Amino acid sequence: MKYNTRNIGIIAHVDAGKTTLTERLLYYTGLIHKIGNVDEGNTTMDKDIQEKNRGITISSAAISTQWKKDQNVCNINIIDTPGHIDFAVEVERSLRVLDSVVAVFCASSGVQPQTENVWFQAEKHGISKICFINKMDRIGADFFAVVKEIQTKLNAVPLALQIPIGAEDNFEGVIDLIRQKALYWTDETGETIAEKEIPENYKMEAEQYRVKLMETLAESDEIFLDIFLDSQNEISEEMIIESIQRNCRSRAVVPVLCGSAFKNKGVQPLLDAIVTYLPSPDQLPLIQGKNTVTEEDIEIARNAEEIFSGLVFKVMIDKHMGKLAMLRIYSGRIQSGDTILNVRTCESFRVSRILKMQSDKTLSVDEGKAGDIVALTGIKDAKTGDSLCPVEKPVLLESITIPAPVIRVSIEPKTNQDEKSFGLVLSKIQEEDPSLVVERDSQTGETLLSGLGELHLEVTLEKIRLNYGIEVNQGEPKVSYKEILTETRIHREKLVKQGGGSGHFADITFEIGPKENNDAGLEFINRIKGGVIPGEFIPYIEKGFREAMENGPLKGYPLESMKITLFDGSTHVQDSSAYDFEMAARDGFRAAAKECKPKFLEPIMQVEIQSIEEYTGVITADINKRRGIITSIDERSGRKIFTAEVPLASTFGYISDLRTLTSGRASISMKLSHYALVPDFVINALVT
Repeated sequence: MKYNTRNIGIIAHVDAGKTTLTERLLYYTGLIHKIGNVDEGNTTMDKDIQEKNRGITISSAAISTQWKKDQNVCNINIIDTPGHIDFAVEVERSLRVLDSVVAVFCASSGVQPQTENVWFQAEKHGISKICFINKMDRIGADFFAVVKEIQTKLNAVPLALQIPIGAEDNFEGVIDLIRQKALYWTDETGETIAEKEIPENYKMEAEQYRVKLMETLAESDEIFLDIFLDSQNEISEEMIIESIQRNCRSRAVVPVLCGSAFKNKGVQPLLDAIVTYLPSPDQLPLIQGKNTVTEEDIEIARNAEEIFSGLVFKVMIDKHMGKLAMLRIYSGRIQSGDTILNVRTCESFRVSRILKMQSDKTLSVDEGKAGDIVALTGIKDAKTGDSLCPVEKPVLLESITIPAPVIRVSIEPKTNQDEKSFGLVLSKIQEEDPSLVVERDSQTGETLLSGLGELHLEVTLEKIRLNYGIEVNQGEPKVSYKEILTETRIHREKLVKQGGGSGHFADITFEIGPKENNDAGLEFINRIKGGVIPGEFIPYIEKGFREAMENGPLKGYPLESMKITLFDGSTHVQDSSAYDFEMAARDGFRAAAKECKPKFLEPIMQVEIQSIEEYTGVITADINKRRGIITSIDERSGRKIFTAEVPLASTFGYISDLRTLTSGRASISMKLSHYALVPDFVINALVT
């Protein structure tokens, strides 16, 4: 059975035009009958009041539509993702369940920092891509420069399927290199496409890029290489299309198209490319899972005849329907009334309703099958990353990586009467956004909210006010530091407690220190010989150290990495238990870690600033003042591009400061780059 479905995401940097493009995709597929615009706050996908007010996408939205090409109707499930780094978890969980993406680039800004971020997230998940170079009508638009940047900055092989006719105010249409036709959009709504012969002054360039297209395909596709080298063989459109399909599936090349979504130019060819070149679910590799009963690795085919398997990638709390679990169905099918298992909780539940999401609206359906993206009601304890499957055959799928928070603020409700509901609201918000962490400071008793950036926390607090009517007081933002050990020590920890009845005894000797490569996490080496500590106690010792790392020896920040070598110990026949050895590991860590010269690590942001020549001096001075290091200064479309590494602690209020310094003539974007040791003069301020 052939699945005529495409599950695609729209990814890009902030302000590349993702939501505008999505709006046009929905208009030309006939799902909506009036085009909305971000500036007017009336787009289909940005329904949240803050999304309308701020003109940005905050939460990924899913919608289903259809596109007809050559008498074939294709279902397209679209997820429009945020472009801002503060909402990285929205992108990550969307990419985890999508089959392919449309990466949108601004024709004048090119490949920007968050574009790189989301691109490599997509690479990690092994999904096919198509590039759409948008805003060809903008000043400084340069299609060929952006294609070059896709190659150099994203380490990809771009395959231009079109070249533009004109640019900036003179952008008229595109040349289809496969069909060798010029396409012009002749009315304001962009619905009428005039197909003409290639203009005389573009014929040489079009031929040059068509040959380049075929050479690129031949380099990565052996079947096409044979056709290309056989001079007797006339290369047909079908041969080129089939080669692009193979290359797309293998991710050897990325097709590139262009247009101006805002001016309604270039969108229909993009829809054709989505259904023609991007893979359907059944063309993708088998799903990798684990049978939780036998612990065996298993592979499942992506079709409706297989056993049911699905992954919850998002949880939403709806005012009318309660909790909705957004589900990607990978195999099999489910119907309303079916009983299925949540592998994480080992609890079964009955599916109340199956819904198709249409942005903020829902449509009830009788069944969901392999390849579908649906929402389920009736799952009480669903969380992002949960695997769902039949009760009789538990299948665990790879979960979703949640990025660690880097910034936190203390929060409290402004009025005492909101105190009780405040805790409930925070737990709801955490369910919806697992990258938010709420904890209580044991020393001050404050409630701390941690997130991925200033905007992330600002949007969350505004959501509490707008959606739940609770006004919140907040403290100054603080950096979520990490700690690391810099020296190695040997330590013996002995736990001896006697009370009424059986006592507690555990004795361990271990070496503690930094990992050689400083990779995150715990490296635990068991060198116990002769059974001086029973084998069944060893995992509990490891667990004790792993949990102890959550509170470092300096100020209780998490420990980034650590190496433990366990090489001696003893037990008591009656008094020793697994829990005693877990406790000994925790106590041993607290005692020994302080002696390993611990130091702080701070998050370092990669900052890109775009401005004009005259502000070079003030921007450079300001970066130095913030303990930043400039890594490059480039020029693009007449603007200076500064790339720098700046400690997160120095970036609070950076956007408004930069506007003041440059009279509003600069833009800034940031993403987390890495963690680095905090200089001694800053450590003194942290420890005191």
